[in-house]
Amino acid sequence: MKKIWIVGASGHVGTALREMLDCVQYRLFLTDIDEVDVTDRNLVHSYITRTRPDIIINCAAITDLDECESNPERAYAVNAIGTRNLAVEAQAIQAKLIQLSTDDVFDAKMERPYNEFDKTHPKTMYGKSKFAGERFIEDLSNRYVIIRSSWVYGTGKDFVNTVLEAIGKEDTIEVPINRYASPTSAEELAKVIIQFIDNDCFGVYHAVCKGSCNRYEFAKEILALTDNEDKINLKPVEIENGTYSVLDNMMLRIDGLEEPCDWKTALKRYIVKTGGNV
Repeated sequence: MKKIWIVGASGHVGTALREMLDCVQYRLFLTDIDEVDVTDRNLVHSYITRTRPDIIINCAAITDLDECESNPERAYAVNAIGTRNLAVEAQAIQAKLIQLSTDDVFDAKMERPYNEFDKTHPKTMYGKSKFAGERFIEDLSNRYVIIRSSWVYGTGKDFVNTVLEAIGKEDTIEVPINRYASPTSAEELAKVIIQFIDNDCFGVYHAVCKGSCNRYEFAKEILALTDNEDKINLKPVEIENGTYSVLDNMMLRIDGLEEPCDWKTALKRYIVKTGGNV
């Protein structure tokens, strides 16, 4: 029975993994910051020494862009140093480390989807801190998978939640029409992660739902699927610096691994599953 440690188990992807993994097939260790603060290297060492997991899935991160910009030291502490601590200890026991990363490691200026071999150039503090975490992993371990995704939503606070919570509170919400990516459900991302538990694939992978859209199109689809199109007005706006950070799942295809489904299909499944109460 493989032992799997899910770090940041109460987040979007951690929650999806907990629901999907078979506790008969795997022994799960589930922690969040209250149990194991990844920025504390002694605590990480003690926990790994005691549990000796075969697989470590790191879902822990500070993902709020504004929080990262206002507190860069904290962003680097969690997203980079916390990842370093996990990489060092995973290498010591030869555990496979699966790290969640982001489309923000790119500059979001490409005119085509970014693949895993394109040059990284993060602009945001969130992207810079997550990329620093990627570098630590590459430098300090040899059994790792880095999985980059984008616009991940699931149980908890995210764009889907923000749009639906605005209903009844706001008459109009402004949504960018020049910010593009691929909305990806935590469940679809978890399905990709699970493939790496028992295979021998390593390296950097992109895992996003097929297709892409702008924020306005994303919001419009959320309202349509929840029958709320007439309850709030979406105002399309152009932000000062538009972004295009669509990812291409090239490495999943090359290695013959299953890709996430179309973003609209995934969103519909999520809405149906939650009843729109997200």
